[in-house]
Amino acid sequence: MPTPLYDALRALADSRPLRLDMPGHHGEPLPGGFPWPSGIDFTENGRTGDLFGEEPDEIQQAEYLWAERLGFDSCLFLTGGSTQGIHTGLALLAGAGGAVAVDRGSHRSVYHALALLDLAPTFLPRPWLAEEGVTGPIPPEMVEETLNAHPDIKTVCITSPTYYGVLSDVPAIAAVCHAHGAKLMVDGAHGAHLPFLGYEGYRAADVVVMSAHKTLPAPGQAALLFANGFSLPELQRWGSVYGSSSPSYVLMAALDAVRAYMEGEGTARYRDTVRRVGELRGRWPALRERDGLALDPTRLVLTSPDGFALGSALRGRGIYPEMADKGHVVCICTCADGSAEFGRLERALGETALTGPCAPTPPPPKAPEAVLTPRQALFAPRVRLPLADCAGRIAAGQIEPYPPGVPVIAPGERIEKKHLAYLREIGYNRDRTDIIAEGRDGEGGPGHEADHRHHQL
Repeated sequence: MPTPLYDALRALADSRPLRLDMPGHHGEPLPGGFPWPSGIDFTENGRTGDLFGEEPDEIQQAEYLWAERLGFDSCLFLTGGSTQGIHTGLALLAGAGGAVAVDRGSHRSVYHALALLDLAPTFLPRPWLAEEGVTGPIPPEMVEETLNAHPDIKTVCITSPTYYGVLSDVPAIAAVCHAHGAKLMVDGAHGAHLPFLGYEGYRAADVVVMSAHKTLPAPGQAALLFANGFSLPELQRWGSVYGSSSPSYVLMAALDAVRAYMEGEGTARYRDTVRRVGELRGRWPALRERDGLALDPTRLVLTSPDGFALGSALRGRGIYPEMADKGHVVCICTCADGSAEFGRLERALGETALTGPCAPTPPPPKAPEAVLTPRQALFAPRVRLPLADCAGRIAAGQIEPYPPGVPVIAPGERIEKKHLAYLREIGYNRDRTDIIAEGRDGEGGPGHEADHRHHQL
């Protein structure tokens, strides 16, 4: 019988590609010597524990070890990736129907959570770093101004690090939030390795979500939810709403094994990765730290006059970066990479001659007008049209390059010609998109109901 997906993945694996994307194990054996996982793929059977159960068991012991190591009150294993954690965290902190301050640069999972929970967002736009061609960190002063202007907001959600490795000052932002009686949630999906390298900024937040599978040697969808001031049963309550009632024991066991590995050999290997990435940043055009710009020390973001061409050239040599855009190629370097892997990457870079200054990249235009709430946009009737014909229409979903999944136009916002021009300029290659069916924003429609609940900076 045909097995097209398995055959395609097997053929790709047999070609021995250099994997500089996620999952963070990069195809190497998992910690603990994991075999083909069927041998440990159990369900709840009385001896295996219950992820959402009340009685202490081996799963809770493993979660406690993670919480203790990273300095949090509680930890919940996630088998649905950081998306499950984002939805769980916002439900825990913001509930339903309230107001939140949200990083405009949030992943699409945050926007979906806004819709599912019927939350009214005030967006926090990031400053544009023209030289680097990326958005910078969230300024604590902006959070302060937002909370002063909207005292009803008691939940703030930011991303740190970004896809490009940009770190915000989490402790400073947390201090601002707490001074206003608000809670801070951090989407740290790309930062699960940072605490093992000495970074302690996450401890200041109330809730942090991390994808172990992105930067640690863990299988896809293995993730973690950490909290301060909340008990494990509180995390379980909402985690069970957004997670399967039959969670993967393979993923949970991998999380347990990965922590043990990172407390020993893994951290040493990651420190070697930090050294090697630093050397590559010195030899090749890449994003580098400077005053006002703190970076994940393992994220290699190469710059290029044509990032798409550089990404294509690397893939043609069997090297798979995480993403490419107009002026960058993003490589996720982890403890799975050593001298052979870094040497192979450097040889390929020498052959391509495509690195150089970042292609001039315009800043994103001002955010569009919000006509519908995220929830109204999600559930409204929609049609699919050529993107070029959508000026003046209302977006039904995110319009964004993916990855990184940061919307240029968010659900419920009106598409303008300047946004279409910007998408063309940055190389957005989708020619059709979903928009709200005609009449949904007319007189008496949901757009008018939304106006008083939807803030926009």
